Amino acid sequence: MARVLVVGGGVAGATAALESARLGHQVTLVTKRALSDSATRYAQGGIAAVTDPTDSVAAHVEDTMRASAHAASREAVQVLCASGPDRIADLHGGGMRFDADPAGGPALGREGGHTARRILHAGGDATGRILMAALIERLRASRVAVVENTALVDLLRDPLSGRVRGVELLGPADRVLVEADAVVLATGGAGRLYRHTTNPEVATGDGVAAALRCGAEVRDLEFVQFHPTALAVPGTPLVSEAVRGEGAVLLDEGGQRFMLAEHPDAELAPRDVVARSIARAMAEQGGRPVLLDATEIADLETRFPSVTASVRAAGFDWTRTPVRVTPAAHYSMGGIRTDLDGRTSVPGLFAVGECASTGVHGANRLASNSLLEGLVFGHRVAHVVGEEGGAGSWPGPADRSYASDESPVPTVPLTAAAAGELRERIADIMWERVGLSRDATGLTAAIAELGTLAARVGTVPHPLDDVAAIETRNLLLLGIRTAQAALSRTESLGAHHRADAPDGGRTHPAPRRELATDPRGV
Repeated sequence: MARVLVVGGGVAGATAALESARLGHQVTLVTKRALSDSATRYAQGGIAAVTDPTDSVAAHVEDTMRASAHAASREAVQVLCASGPDRIADLHGGGMRFDADPAGGPALGREGGHTARRILHAGGDATGRILMAALIERLRASRVAVVENTALVDLLRDPLSGRVRGVELLGPADRVLVEADAVVLATGGAGRLYRHTTNPEVATGDGVAAALRCGAEVRDLEFVQFHPTALAVPGTPLVSEAVRGEGAVLLDEGGQRFMLAEHPDAELAPRDVVARSIARAMAEQGGRPVLLDATEIADLETRFPSVTASVRAAGFDWTRTPVRVTPAAHYSMGGIRTDLDGRTSVPGLFAVGECASTGVHGANRLASNSLLEGLVFGHRVAHVVGEEGGAGSWPGPADRSYASDESPVPTVPLTAAAAGELRERIADIMWERVGLSRDATGLTAAIAELGTLAARVGTVPHPLDDVAAIETRNLLLLGIRTAQAALSRTESLGAHHRADAPDGGRTHPAPRRELATDPRGV
């Protein structure tokens, strides 16, 4: 039996914790806020999985590869898609019910990039919320010890073996060092790097930043997915891809349906294509949002209750008139490099979900593969966390190991108020220079300005006793690393668009990339 510490309580973390406990491990799950505050709760689109006999795993694999700009690992994609039916069966067995059609079968939806209707929904567009409620109920009834409102400060390493042996946490009262035989990071993405994002406040990349400081390998940070349609109002609430899957169309302010000329699949093209097309249409009309017309969807309010509530809260009636939408940062395809069982390049450290990079998404994630990813790889990691563990005392004091990010001593105290102002500046820099379209001049300027900010405040969070300040320093580190990765990749590929590429920014196909069985062997 191993002592397993899971950091993050979304679908990936909850699945990893539940399966690890079922296998007999001693499991603690830590969340920065309440269990219900993860990004999973906001997922509207559903779960992509093959459950219809007219569909096939092979078709799901090909759709995923195509959406990824053929930059995904086919091996990883095969694992993801082939495991889908079993993970859906697990949810059914745990009591979760998906929306049904009039005949009693699953009411399958279609979204951009899919060639078949294979998206399972619950509560219309409330899939994430209902999924999290089901997982939380199971966690409360399990042997998993849940610790809420406690933030990750950093990973702790054995100074002799280099193995991760625990974490440093900041709770409501004080800091604490927690030992573990295996640490599983499931901390989600870093959508809060950007001015416009569909992500909740907790999405500050804490696990990826901690892994960087620990010396773990990361990759593909330049691949940031921008969701094509968020309401163009404060907070940019998400308008699900499924709305376009049910027939909604995009119009410029003159009422013209511009996607017909952009891609054969029009509004159902892959997300990166639709997002950039919207951005171009906005640029042509002075930066003003485009329109999403869903007025022809008969059961709009009952099919999409969450979106309807957001639209009404903004003062609009989308059953009668089109609503204004804009792209917004949505998902991090890159992250901590792992193998197909969640192992990282650092012994004792594992990662799953959005903070991990298995190679499954390549340069652009296929719609509704994210919840599936959390279920599949959260389940898989639980079967390997005990293999290399082993209880016992450390041979010496914990080493916090900042070798990969030597940081200056802070010259400016980072109070909560100062952290808030700094986050706004980071978000502006990233949106303007490391956003939907990039070039060398803007990326170089972004790296320089973010580096200046980092030098002023320092990047090592140990002196801080404020979660907002810790998050801000994580965002600074990830902002710099994302801009550096984007500068290094000089061609356009999937969600990474270089306006200064030799061909003017056309998205290039990529050779198939297979993932090594164990990243530590690379």
